[in-house]
Amino acid sequence: MKRILIALAIMAAATTVASAQDLGKAKSALESAIEASANPKKATKAATWIKLGDAYVAAHDAPVGKLETGVSKDMLSYMGLKDAPTSTENVTLAGQSFTKEVYPGKDLYFASNGSLAFIVPTQEIDPAALDKAADAYSKAYELGAKASDVTANYQNLNRKYINDGFNQYQLGNYSAASDLFAKAADVMSRKPSAMVDSNSIYNAGFTAWLDKDYAKALPYLKKSAEIGYYSNGELFPKLADCDTTNAKAYLEEGFQKFPNSQSILIGLINYYLGHNEDPNKLFSLLDLAKQNEPNNASLYYVEGNIRKQLGQEAEAINAYKEANKIDPNYAFGEIGLGMLYYDKALALQEAASKEYDDAKYAELNKQFEAALKAGIEPFEKAYGISKENGVRVTIAEYLKN
Repeated sequence: MKRILIALAIMAAATTVASAQDLGKAKSALESAIEASANPKKATKAATWIKLGDAYVAAHDAPVGKLETGVSKDMLSYMGLKDAPTSTENVTLAGQSFTKEVYPGKDLYFASNGSLAFIVPTQEIDPAALDKAADAYSKAYELGAKASDVTANYQNLNRKYINDGFNQYQLGNYSAASDLFAKAADVMSRKPSAMVDSNSIYNAGFTAWLDKDYAKALPYLKKSAEIGYYSNGELFPKLADCDTTNAKAYLEEGFQKFPNSQSILIGLINYYLGHNEDPNKLFSLLDLAKQNEPNNASLYYVEGNIRKQLGQEAEAINAYKEANKIDPNYAFGEIGLGMLYYDKALALQEAASKEYDDAKYAELNKQFEAALKAGIEPFEKAYGISKENGVRVTIAEYLKN
């Protein structure tokens, strides 16, 4: 799986592990701030709501404490992590290996180089602390708080939402990640900042797309398109996935803007294949794709399939052979070639069964046997190359037949 945008990963930087005493202090301070905001006299003052917002932020941060991501494990003891973990295990998240250490109130994930990659709190004073902080700062602005102060507080919340969203993404909790990125964008859109966080808007859609929740992803991806945030063209194939009715329009628009985007090219090729559109468009797109990735054997396999469908046998054979030449370990090039001969044999067998002329029947039968024999070698090669049991079973069935 591709990592999320670099811009997002960078935002998951320093986070500020906590003792029961620290949690107690944060909880007590929050309770006092909530009580003050309920006092009719104090509730009319902007400072009361700023203090409440700050208390909610502190409550959100309390389970993590003063640890910082990116530091080595040896440094953590100097940052307040004195206890040994209650358990340790190796985990794989988003295709990366981590060592997960469990501590009271938090899980720490260490990268393969030993540095602290990210922290996930497991004990929260208030799960909605950041949301409530945003509302408190908004209230403070309504009561006359300085626009610059409120904007700075929103920016701080934005960073925390993004950091939490990145953590959920790393854990594979894409729906939760999408919600957090959406909140990151929302808090920056509030007055007085009224800023557009295009990266978070895209990532809200991107993570919902990863979760295959296309209805949820589509509004964010459309918004990303409206503001001109295309993520180097990656936006368009995702829009096509989420809105199949307009898939062709999205992909063609994307191709015009990003003609070198491999994901857009592959998306267009798949669309044309699935909708039986003008094959000449496909070959033009394939030629561009090959220029971008000359060592991508699958592109020649796709070309072979297209030419086979069009009855261009010699060209199809050349394309499959080119796939095998580019990557001798790419089983599908051999499979494509084997299936071409096998399907040809079936067609010849059917034609022979309808032929009453003995000489013509004999000739068709001779061609039938030659086609079957021609398919044996590529199927045997594919069987030896493939590492997928399901594929090998299918190849064996063809060879048996």
